[in-house]
Amino acid sequence: MTDPLDDLKSALDAATPAPDTAKKAAHLALAQKNFADLQGSRDPARPMSDRPARGFWTGTRNMLNSLTSRAGLVTSTALVAVAFVAFSPMGEDLMRPVRFSKPTSYAPEPAPLSEDRADLADSTPLVDPVMEAPVVAAPQEQVIGRTLSVANEAQGAAPAAKRLRAASSPTAGVPDDSYQALLPEADNTEAFANEDASPVHVTTEDPVSTFSIDVDTASYTVARNSISNGFLPSPEAVRIEEMINYFPYAYPAPEDGLPFSTSVSVTQTPWNAETQLVHIGIQGAMPAIADRPPLNLVFLIDTSGSMRAANKLPLLKQSFALMLAQLRPEDQVAIVAYAGSAGQVLKPTDASERSTIMAALNRLDAGGSTAGQAGLEQAYALAAQMSDDGDVSRVILATDGDFNVGITNRDDLKTYISDQRNSGTYLSVLGFGRGNLNDALMQTLAQNGNGQAAYIDTLAEAQKVLVDQLTGSLFPIADDVKIQVEFNPSQVSEYRLIGYETRHLRREDFNNDAVDAGEIGAGHSVTALYEITPVGSPAQLTDPLRYQTAEVADTSDEIGFLRLRYKEPGAATSQLIEQVITDDLPALPDTGFAAAIAGFGQLLRDGVYLNGWGYDEAIALASANRGDDPFGYRTEAIQLMRLAQSLDAQ
Repeated sequence: MTDPLDDLKSALDAATPAPDTAKKAAHLALAQKNFADLQGSRDPARPMSDRPARGFWTGTRNMLNSLTSRAGLVTSTALVAVAFVAFSPMGEDLMRPVRFSKPTSYAPEPAPLSEDRADLADSTPLVDPVMEAPVVAAPQEQVIGRTLSVANEAQGAAPAAKRLRAASSPTAGVPDDSYQALLPEADNTEAFANEDASPVHVTTEDPVSTFSIDVDTASYTVARNSISNGFLPSPEAVRIEEMINYFPYAYPAPEDGLPFSTSVSVTQTPWNAETQLVHIGIQGAMPAIADRPPLNLVFLIDTSGSMRAANKLPLLKQSFALMLAQLRPEDQVAIVAYAGSAGQVLKPTDASERSTIMAALNRLDAGGSTAGQAGLEQAYALAAQMSDDGDVSRVILATDGDFNVGITNRDDLKTYISDQRNSGTYLSVLGFGRGNLNDALMQTLAQNGNGQAAYIDTLAEAQKVLVDQLTGSLFPIADDVKIQVEFNPSQVSEYRLIGYETRHLRREDFNNDAVDAGEIGAGHSVTALYEITPVGSPAQLTDPLRYQTAEVADTSDEIGFLRLRYKEPGAATSQLIEQVITDDLPALPDTGFAAAIAGFGQLLRDGVYLNGWGYDEAIALASANRGDDPFGYRTEAIQLMRLAQSLDAQ
């Protein structure tokens, strides 16, 4: 009688082919090559024989330290894997090249593989047997502690900070809002609204400048987000007026019942001793909280698949929770969500029922495409249903800016929003997340919806926008505010408006009440800066025309003439304010800091008019004029300048 275990062993031995020395050697070589390819380098690990040894315990300790280091672990793991593959009967199956999956729709597309690794690419996703879901492979160019792709390094690419200005997408799938790697431009679908920098105008040829005010702050926050994560913002993302207007300024409060005050001063330009800055400051009135009318809010929330990242929908929920605590019992809140289809999540509910509102918010989840049109239509319908005489109604759209279902053409959206604002319901837009941020669309919606556009990347920014500045963000005190300045050719040879490129208006638009312009909210301040060149200054950039014979009227010491138009909320006819500009007007307290931020913005864009004035000068000017900074916004700006300087030097 034989032993069953012995019989089984004999059967297995008989079924196992005899070892093939040549095949084992080939398997070993191929396994080593595949492993080296997957690691991105074929350099062998340093052999232990090369390491210094000083006694038994020292040698043992060094060996253990080496084996437990990153390189040691990689090498030891490779040796175990190679031995298993080369000498196992299953080696035939395991020797097949490993294939990568393409990322899912929300992951960054990996860079093309080099020619000697092209056989590793495939479209079949790897599946985790435990999670039963596709496993997204990391981008091929991602290397811990570095930002350059292998392909770009091989081509001798420019330094990372400058080359990757526009590579502002975070790595998809990251569980928080930190960036683990910078992505190449091809993976960045962000779109920003901007125009070429305002040019220098010759006063004798074009003495009048007209523009709409802007109280948006999104551009500063986007720039801060980029710099804080290790790269300079794309120049297209920098709107200098939004950087300047991010900060509160100590302008005089309005008097005589006017909705806002206007202050003007003329000082020397920090970056050019031969030119001057005309500083225009507007300060909106701040009514008492008890005097504000009831507020009707409709939260229009993007719940499409692109909103699943932690710095999008989860941060959005936290941000709205902060705002709820600022509402009064008589205010009302409703929620509409939109993804593959739009739907009412919360019927109009008193703000005092915070637990009900938060429960509705917390039920939201991300998934589907973006039915923006249907969401807007339903939100406006709800706002109309909630509104009573004397109420303030506003739709707050929270999104990463991706509208891919319904009205997708920006001009059509502009027309639709413009038609809706006449009902008295304004539209504000809050942007979340990076990578597919459609800033251009956000600007279009907010500007035509009589609202404000802001970008929220942290809970602290949510507190600034939705708590500290809530009254200004939601309660308008003046609509369609336009500024027009006529410069005196006998005193000013050239001028240029710093920023406001997307807010430019034609001269005839100033008196046309049908032309839309920006709004001022309660307590808002607005700042505008002109750089002017006095007649006879060596800083003049243009030559006089040969055939220019027109005589210029001498009107004493007037530098220019300021005119403002605005409408009271809901009014159809504008009112006019006028003021003469002279160089002996009292200096404004915050001109130095505003000029420092204006210079910072120009450095981020191109710096063409700065005459070599750089980050050192901007930092010194901002530091010397920091003034009262109760929330640390100005201190943070100075640190951003320092960090941008370091990134720009790479």
